[in-house]
Amino acid sequence: MASSRKKVLIRRFSGAVTPGYLPPANLVHGQQVDLLDLDGRVIPLSINDIKMISYVRDFNLSDKTNPERIIRKTFFARPRSEGLWVRLTFRDGDLLEGLAPADISLVDSIQADAGLQVSPPDARSNTQRIYVPRAALSGIELVAVITAPSRRKPLPVASSSTQEELFHSELPPNVRPN
Repeated sequence: MASSRKKVLIRRFSGAVTPGYLPPANLVHGQQVDLLDLDGRVIPLSINDIKMISYVRDFNLSDKTNPERIIRKTFFARPRSEGLWVRLTFRDGDLLEGLAPADISLVDSIQADAGLQVSPPDARSNTQRIYVPRAALSGIELVAVITAPSRRKPLPVASSSTQEELFHSELPPNVRPN
């Protein structure tokens, strides 16, 4: 298998899950996604029928209800990684939070792929990344912009001559330092 295609599970609004392989970027052509299924056939899927595409480590086809193994759909607390903390509302009312990149790739992916790629709330789960088509969303909410903590500037260190002058000037005129 070429490294240009990654394992995916495509969840449709009907509830069906289709396993296969897709490229990591530029996966939408026109209004469809060309999925390479497990038998090696190319299956065209309409982008309007797709709820989300999960890039996964393993297919987990024995699990019929949740093969993506997405246990948490929201963050418990502020994410530790940098990015845009977004809350996605799907057409069917489901919610999903994720961390989108806070750089030009966010705009590029929305324009080129007609969707948004986010990291899921649980980075240790089977799902590594999620692609959500714009047609699947009824709303996007920016919860927070997560940045790296800024480093404190070190305080200026006073030279010893400044310290001596400071203490000598505070002494009363009749007291002399030792």
